[in-house]
Order: sequence, then C-alpha cells, then structure tokens
Amino acid sequence: MQPTRNSIVRPSFKRGKNRAAWSSTRHAMSTYIADEIRAYATIRDLALAEAERITNRLNLERARIANEFVENALKPARSPYENQHLLEGDATREHQRCEAVKVRLSLLHAHLAAMSREHVQAA
Repeated sequence: MQPTRNSIVRPSFKRGKNRAAWSSTRHAMSTYIADEIRAYATIRDLALAEAERITNRLNLERARIANEFVENALKPARSPYENQHLLEGDATREHQRCEAVKVRLSLLHAHLAAMSREHVQAA
C-alpha cells in the first residue's frame, strides 16, 4: 500500500527557534570578526613600533601594509556580511588611529629620506 499525500510526514519548521539560533550565530560571528579586526590592529601597532625602533624602508612598508589592511577591514561590509563589523565607537577610534599611523609613517619616511641625503652629502 502506498502512502497517500496526506499521510506523508513532513517536518515542521518553527521560525521562532530558527531566528533565535540565527541571531545567536550572527552575534557570535560579529564578535569573532571584531576580535579579528582588533588582532590586525595590534599587528599594525607592533609593525609601527618596529618601524619607529628600526627605521628602514622594509619596516615602514610592513607598517603601511598592516595599516592599509586595518583600514580595509573597517569598511562597511556588503550583504550578507553587514553584521560582521566593529561597533561604531570602536570603528571610529580605529579610523582615527589609522589616520594617525599614516601621519607617523609620513614623518618616518621624511626622516629616513633626510638621513639618506645627509649620508650622501657627508660622503
């Protein structure tokens, strides 16, 4: 005997439970992404500290790349990733920090160029 269409058992989906789980997953992913962005910002700060300690083209380039990466990570995400970001206050602080790092790197570049010119003139 074949089951009739009405006797087929279908799973019932309750949207309330699924939405709660999805919201929790979204929050966990957002927290994970925020932690990851903070980790990249820390790497950037370490690269800048190294460039300040030992100013050479390689260290300046490393710090520039790290800063650029953090800047890109702070850009608003597109769908479906729009919930994966830093909180607005944290993002604003990081944007300001990225700008400060750019200024500091420019000063270090200028210092390095001046030192190179002095070295060439002294020789």
